[in-house]
Amino acid sequence: MKKIKSSEPVSYVLTDIKKLTHDTSAFTFKLPENSALDFLPGDHMMVHAKIDGKDVVRPYTPSSTPDDSGFFEMIIKRYPDGLLSGYVHNKKIGDELLISGPTPGGHFEQGMAKNVCMIAGGAGVTPMISIIRTALRRNYDVNMLLLFANKTEADIILHDEFEEYARKFDNFDSVFVLGNPPDNWSGLSGHIDENVLRQHLPSPTENSLIFLCGPPMMEYKLRQAILALGYDKSRLVIP
Repeated sequence: MKKIKSSEPVSYVLTDIKKLTHDTSAFTFKLPENSALDFLPGDHMMVHAKIDGKDVVRPYTPSSTPDDSGFFEMIIKRYPDGLLSGYVHNKKIGDELLISGPTPGGHFEQGMAKNVCMIAGGAGVTPMISIIRTALRRNYDVNMLLLFANKTEADIILHDEFEEYARKFDNFDSVFVLGNPPDNWSGLSGHIDENVLRQHLPSPTENSLIFLCGPPMMEYKLRQAILALGYDKSRLVIP
């Protein structure tokens, strides 16, 4: 299988758009037959555009896996003031986007840890998706927990997929935390804080690895809390 990687922007055709939430969609791009992206789960692509006469570049992580042939997928949230996210969401099937990469990021590969906890807020889950899909597809010997915070239940990206994985695989579990839960909510309410971390994080050893991605203030507060719980900063990855 041919592996695709480019340091210069390449034009990729958009072949499918799947709406996941009210502001988030999965965008699928065509690759040549019998070819796949050359990346590790958690690495990112760079999307390039000229908007209002200005060159704009933003990183997005593939949500597909390194084993997917003939296509790659990126899950992108549309922000009200997001120049590039709005640009991508205005595209239609058959349109082209200029994309370079993959580029090394906060990735995961087998053997890095036995126990992995992924802490995400909103669209911060996107770097984790390929890691989860790849590890489960390849049957990695790793225990994974996703701690995923959102405002409402409708904001949870890939809610059904994560719940299906938790039912199907013994080495994966997901815990959802909502700031504004519905009356019948059975998950956690409020925010991910030190108490939630104490309850769900694996022991702070060399066999444990923590991924953290979310809004800047969330990342800052939880980074401090994770280190205070005894985790070495080398075992904390912020994509």
